[in-house]
Amino acid sequence: MIMDFFRQGAAQQSPSAPEAKASAAGRVMAWHGANRVAWSARDSGTLTRQGFASNPVGFRCVKMIAEAAASLPLVLQDAEQRFAVHPMLNLMRSPNPAQGRAELLEALYGQLLLTGNAYVEAVGDAEGAPVELHVLRSDRMSVVPGSDGWPVAYEYAVAGRKHRFDVSQGHPAVCHIKSFHPQDDHYGLSPMQAAAQAVDVHNSASRWSKALLDNAARPSGAIVYRGAEGQGALSNDQYQRLVDEMESHHQGARNAGRPMLLEGGLDWKPMGFSPSDMEFQKTKESAAREIALAFGVPPMLLGVPGDATYSNYQEANRAFFRLTVLPLASRVAASLSDWLSGFDGAIMELKPDLDQVPALAAERDAQWARVAGADFLTDAEKRSLLGLPALPEPGGTDG
Repeated sequence: MIMDFFRQGAAQQSPSAPEAKASAAGRVMAWHGANRVAWSARDSGTLTRQGFASNPVGFRCVKMIAEAAASLPLVLQDAEQRFAVHPMLNLMRSPNPAQGRAELLEALYGQLLLTGNAYVEAVGDAEGAPVELHVLRSDRMSVVPGSDGWPVAYEYAVAGRKHRFDVSQGHPAVCHIKSFHPQDDHYGLSPMQAAAQAVDVHNSASRWSKALLDNAARPSGAIVYRGAEGQGALSNDQYQRLVDEMESHHQGARNAGRPMLLEGGLDWKPMGFSPSDMEFQKTKESAAREIALAFGVPPMLLGVPGDATYSNYQEANRAFFRLTVLPLASRVAASLSDWLSGFDGAIMELKPDLDQVPALAAERDAQWARVAGADFLTDAEKRSLLGLPALPEPGGTDG
C-alpha cells in the first residue's frame, strides 16, 4: 500500500531529526518573473537622482527652463506707474549674501520643475519688513494642515531637527508655489513625475548600451560543448574554469577582438543582433522625446534626432519661450509679488519684461506696430494692450 510506504518511511526517521522539505524544481525557480516591470520609486529624492543627476535629457530640460526663466528681466509696476527704483526690486536684485537674483530664481525654478513645489523664506528686520530671501529645499518641507484643510504651518526638517513656520496668524514668512495636482490638496505635480516612466526607459537603454560596450559592443555568441559519446554537460570544475577564463581574458574593452582558444569538445557559435534588438536605439530616442514633451522643451533644442516638428531652430526657440518659459516665469513672478506686497500692504505687480526678450523681438515689434497703427484706439487703451500703466491724470503728481 502506498500509505504504508509513507508510514514506514516516517517510522524510520529519528524523532529528533529535523524535518527537511525541498522541491525538485526549487533550484531553478525564478524569483523575479520575466514579465514584471521594475520601475523606480516616485519620491522626490529618487526622481531627482534618476531624472536629473543621472539622465542627460532630464538634466538639460531642467537647466534650460530654469536658466532661461531666471534670466528674464523683471519689471515692477502698480496701477499708476512703472518703478525703476523700489525696495522690492532691490530685494530681488540682492536676495541674500550668498545668491544674486539669477541664482535665487534658478534654484526656485529648479525645485518647482523637479518636485512640483517651491518654498521661499523671507527673513525680516525688527519691523517685519523682508530683507533677505532664501529658497528652501522642497524634499525637506512638509505642510501641516489645519482642521479645515488649509495649511496652518510648514515644517522644515534637516538631520533630525525641525523648524516650524507658523502661517496661521499674520503674514506668512514662507511662500509656497506649487504646480497643479489633480489629486493632492497640498503638494504640486512636477513634470519629472509625469516623465518618470520615460526616464526609466532612457536610463535602462543607456545601461544596456554600456553593457554592450563592456562586452566588445556586440552580443558575442555561445559556447557549445559536445562531449564524447553524446555527453552534453561540463563538470563543475570545467564549467568554473571556463567562466573564469572568459571573465579574465575575453570580456571588457581591453580584451576586444582577442582570439579565443577552445579545447576539445567546445565549439564557438557567433551571434548577431536580431531586428528587434536593433530597435533599442529608437526606443531610447522615443523616450528622450517623451521627457522633453513632459517639460515642454522642443526636442530640436536638445539635439534629439528624428524630430522635425519645427521648420528651423529659431522657430523652436520662440515656441520654447512663448509656451514654456514665459507662462512659468509669469506665474512665479505673480506669486512672489503678491506675497511680498502683503508685508507693507501695497499692491504691486512683478512680471517679465517681454520687450527685452531677444527670442520674442520679432513678435513684440509686430505688436507695437499693430497697436500704434490702430487709430480707433485711445492712448490709454494702447498702453493697456502693451501692458503699460496708465498715464497720470493732468495736474496730478508723477511718482
